[in-house]
Amino acid sequence: TQTLNGCGGPCSPSPPLTSPSVPPVALCRALSSLTASRRGLPQKKMSENGISRPKVLTLDTMNPTVKMVEYAVRGPIVQRAVELEKELSEGIEKPFTEVIKANIGDAQAMGQQPITFFRQVLALCSYPELLNLDNTFPEDAKNRARLILQSCGGSSLGAYSPSQGIDYVRQDVANYIERRDGGVPCDPDNIYLTTGASDGITTILKLLVCGQGIDRTGVMISIPQYPLYSAALAELGAVQINYFLNEDNCWSMDIQELQRAVNEARQHCHPRALCIINPGNPTGQVQSRDCIEDVIRFAAKERLFLMADEVYQDNVYAEGCKFHSFKKVLFEMGPEYSETVELASFHSTSKCYMGECGFRGGYMEVINMDDDVKSQLTKLVSVRLCSPVPGQALMDLVVNPPQPGEPSYNCFIKERTATLSALAEKAKLTEKILNTVPGIRCNPVQGAMYSFPCITIPDKAIKEALEKGQQPDMFYCMTMLEETGICLVPGSGFGQKRAHITSGEMTILPPIDKLTILLNKVKEFHQRFTKQYS
Repeated sequence: TQTLNGCGGPCSPSPPLTSPSVPPVALCRALSSLTASRRGLPQKKMSENGISRPKVLTLDTMNPTVKMVEYAVRGPIVQRAVELEKELSEGIEKPFTEVIKANIGDAQAMGQQPITFFRQVLALCSYPELLNLDNTFPEDAKNRARLILQSCGGSSLGAYSPSQGIDYVRQDVANYIERRDGGVPCDPDNIYLTTGASDGITTILKLLVCGQGIDRTGVMISIPQYPLYSAALAELGAVQINYFLNEDNCWSMDIQELQRAVNEARQHCHPRALCIINPGNPTGQVQSRDCIEDVIRFAAKERLFLMADEVYQDNVYAEGCKFHSFKKVLFEMGPEYSETVELASFHSTSKCYMGECGFRGGYMEVINMDDDVKSQLTKLVSVRLCSPVPGQALMDLVVNPPQPGEPSYNCFIKERTATLSALAEKAKLTEKILNTVPGIRCNPVQGAMYSFPCITIPDKAIKEALEKGQQPDMFYCMTMLEETGICLVPGSGFGQKRAHITSGEMTILPPIDKLTILLNKVKEFHQRFTKQYS
């Protein structure tokens, strides 16, 4: 009743739901009609007591940096995919029976099953009464749930945590990093639990961005890039400095290219940070240890703050490839670097074998950060109170999973191995099928969850796209969506710019039977598209 009265406004109170003169359904319809009429008012006018006045917030008066933000993985092609799903559900005939969203790394939306132990502990933490049931949950799951709840305010996931994160979880994260990095020390005070890795990345960028004109902060990002970076930099008013990955060498980083980018950028901004995604998104490469050492030396020479996005650290498939954390390599290079180079590294519950995107769990570790700046960082995260506590609990399970001899270990290791093995198989399948198509070239998917094939399209198609005011790859991907129901992200959304060649990000997450169908549909579409525009 309160909600309905609120909709009626202070000057036109709605009758109570029990009023015999106004049936509830009629009342709801009337309110819905009123809301719709308000939505239909001219954009720059609003009605209040019959008097029109300009809106306070318009496109002209809103924050201009927000209008500059673009996020391709949820851009116009994805919006059209949602519309097509709705049209299919309404019985509108299409040349396909379902929309396959191959545009984003949302594993469980693609059918990946969650890890049993993780969900058991989270269920117990969410509803502690379950702890009283006998023989329903393994004892190690119950014990872990009790430890997590004891570390929460009021023994509840519903309570706020300290802004930096639950102390118990941060200690477990620190222990995990030490094990991962072969004993390199990790101070839990340098750990911040975050709302996914994205939250940590944008928080560090907020600390870095300052200055005006030629002194404005510049941040180096890889091209092709994950659009979070360009979107965050646009919102913060920083300068985006592009450096291009070497496609001919499996999307590796090239120090000469980094030097070119920073030298050119110094003409119009102050380069202050270098971002690296390893394993790569959207390009699926795994950087070698030698490459990482070179990058660290470059950052030290150019006085750049390093940001290492390492959310795919368990997703390594190709023979001869291995994940090396930037922190481990940094400390093994000796005091000249380990005591001077500033580094923030990021991890998440969303990727790897977990795929728990919706819980929004993550952490960042800061190394060699100025103490006063670190105090400001802590203040900044305090403004947002804390990251989601269920996500913090899940992060604890990720960094401290069941161990040999514990009741849940065999099930956990079986599920983890099966998930990673399936991803490796799908990575090889993607490369194999795409490379059979004339005009499509796909580098080996060494890691992460995506392929980034290069697709040659005919001049005639490029001309038609430009005449329609579209990027050629947008035209290609939109045509594919309308004809096949496959939703890809055009390469231009990742900063890729090439004449006569387009690119598209494609996730390898669908089940292997559906991925095989998807890849063959892409193959058939490309052959048909090429023939049409030849």
